[in-house]
Order: sequence, then C-alpha cells, then structure tokens
Amino acid sequence: MMREMTTRFGREGLGFLWVIGEPLMFCFGVLFMWTLIKPEYEHGIRLGPLVMTGYMSLLMYRHMISFSIGALNANIGLLHHRQVGIMHIFFARNLMEFAGGTVAFVVVYLTLIAMGQVSLPADWLLLYGGWLMVGWTGVGIALVFAGLSLRFEVMERLVPILTYAMIPLSGAFFMVSWLPAQYREPFLWVPFPNAIEMVRAGVFGEFVDTYYHADYALLSGAVMLFTGMILLAGAKNRVAIE
Repeated sequence: MMREMTTRFGREGLGFLWVIGEPLMFCFGVLFMWTLIKPEYEHGIRLGPLVMTGYMSLLMYRHMISFSIGALNANIGLLHHRQVGIMHIFFARNLMEFAGGTVAFVVVYLTLIAMGQVSLPADWLLLYGGWLMVGWTGVGIALVFAGLSLRFEVMERLVPILTYAMIPLSGAFFMVSWLPAQYREPFLWVPFPNAIEMVRAGVFGEFVDTYYHADYALLSGAVMLFTGMILLAGAKNRVAIE
C-alpha cells in the first residue's frame, strides 16, 4: 500500500492535490458555463449536485480502470517476493483509488456547500451505500479490463475508447427519470447507473425521482469481480514467462 501511495501521489504527496484539484476545476468550469447558457435548475434539479454526483462517480470509474491497466507493469518487481501476488497489486491500487476518490468527493462536496450550490445529504446511509456501490462496481470492471489487457494487447488501445463510452452509459450527466419510461429498465441493465442513482437518491432525497436496483448492482459487481480475478489468475504464468 505504501508503494502504491508513492507511485500514485509521489514522494512528497503533492500528486494527491491533483486528485482533488481536477474534479474541483471541472465542477467549477461546468457550473460557470451552465450559468451563462442554462437556468440554475434542470428538470427541477439544481445543477451543482447533479454535476458533482455524476462527475465524481464517473471519475472514480475511469481512474480505477486506467490505473489498473498499468498496475502490473509498474509493480512487476514485487512479484519476486513470495508474499506478493498479482491480486495484491490490483486490490492495493484500487483501494488507493477509492480512498483518494472518496477524499476528493468530500472536499468537492464541502466546497460546493460553502458556495451554496448543494445542501447536506437527505439520506446519509443511502449516500454511503451508493458510494460504496460505485467503488464495488468500479473494482469489478477495472479487474475485467486489466485481465483482458494482459491477455490481448489490443485491449490497451481499446480501453481509453471504452472508458469514453462510459460517459453516456453511466448516466453521469443525466437522471434516469429523464429517459422515456420504456427505456428506463433496459438502461438499468448497465450496473453503473444503478450505483450513481443511489448516490443521487442519498443526496436529493425522496422529492427527486431516482431509479435503481441495489441488488442488481451488487450482484453485477460480484460477477465482474469474479470474472476479472479469473482473467488475472489465468494470465499469471504468462506474465512470469515474459
């Protein structure tokens, strides 16, 4: 874990400032532009919490995926130690990403509260559960992509494209309730909007319509996690040979 902190944030820890600074700048930039071209409320929902809950969740997904792809190459020397396995490397890196993303979320949230853009969560427990679900499904899809990239070299080039596809598929910048009724359930077959809608339900409360299936997101995350572990375990011998 300490090695991951050094690799991710640098020896002085200054890299951690960017983990917080990037979402802050994006949220402020979007808020500024939208105040110029759009009303303060969209579909009855204030822009600040919509951007915050969506972008911070999307950033968690993208960071977990992108940093898992290069995790093994950055720490391959550790495999010479008998106590360290491939899964230790990936779980340590994803745990670090989740911790950094959580701190960034809290800082962004507190900053927007101070600016009067958001209010305190309506349901703290649901917010915690939703954020944990974002991390759970994020680790799952990250391990799947990491396992595929170890088996197929072309995946390293495809992953950046696939992460861009997550922008619409995650529902980060719109509510599921904005979709036509007949498309809501099919859209929720994708695990990620379920987790993000849980976060939004915790922030907005019962007065804003949210749609999600927590059990489906939990099961989907478990399936992805299990699949990713199988892919990574199968690639261990190949990595050792190379």
